[in-house]
Amino acid sequence: MAIVFQKPHALTEKPFHYCPGCTHGLIHRLVAEVLDELGIEGTTVGVASVGCTYNSYEYFNCDMVQAAHGRAPAVATGLRRSLPDRQIFTYQGDGDLAAIGTAEIVHAATRGEKITTIFVNNAIYGMTSGQMAPTTLVGQVTTTTPFGRKPELHGYPVRVSEMLSTLEGAVYVERVAVNNVANVKKAKAAIKKAFKVQMAGLGFSIVEVLSICPTNWGMNPQKSLEWLEQNMMEHYPLGNFKGKDLEV
Repeated sequence: MAIVFQKPHALTEKPFHYCPGCTHGLIHRLVAEVLDELGIEGTTVGVASVGCTYNSYEYFNCDMVQAAHGRAPAVATGLRRSLPDRQIFTYQGDGDLAAIGTAEIVHAATRGEKITTIFVNNAIYGMTSGQMAPTTLVGQVTTTTPFGRKPELHGYPVRVSEMLSTLEGAVYVERVAVNNVANVKKAKAAIKKAFKVQMAGLGFSIVEVLSICPTNWGMNPQKSLEWLEQNMMEHYPLGNFKGKDLEV
């Protein structure tokens, strides 16, 4: 009987620890499928930062390094420069990358570091009980904004992809989502292209993935997907912000 579906080799056998409905597991699978298809599992090093995915080193079969909160791009920079024949990626959430790690991601991008970042944006701090993140939407209720995020008190949500696309060293910047089959396919294609950009030595690449957090949003998975489509996609439009016509 022909095999039509199986676990990517680049994923370990360890079951995911994520909450029901969380799409981190799906995004992990897309990264693993790309590593398999490009044949680079054995030459790739991933950097796990702090957040819901702090122990992603347990899920990927490639070499992994644990970084301090927000410092994954700095660690990845050291790895790429000391191991120029390896592919290096960071896997980071919005509380990690867009808050304590803002300086690291901005300067890695402006230096044109030849690394790939998978940036998961669920508009909230997931691991630490649902506080407001830099990407939390105006009006969104969190544990630290019980009456909704107010611009006059908390400022406005950060659009990371738009910001990084203005930097010369960033050569490929795309925002995707994993809310339906069509978008999952586009997300995988973007992740694959981001790794190809790195393999071609062109510079910094990042794929921002809009994700859901049913537990901290206080919704079931179906309602969470609807909320993402109706709210997050309006503030964070999907699409390519840089490098659309790159041939890799």
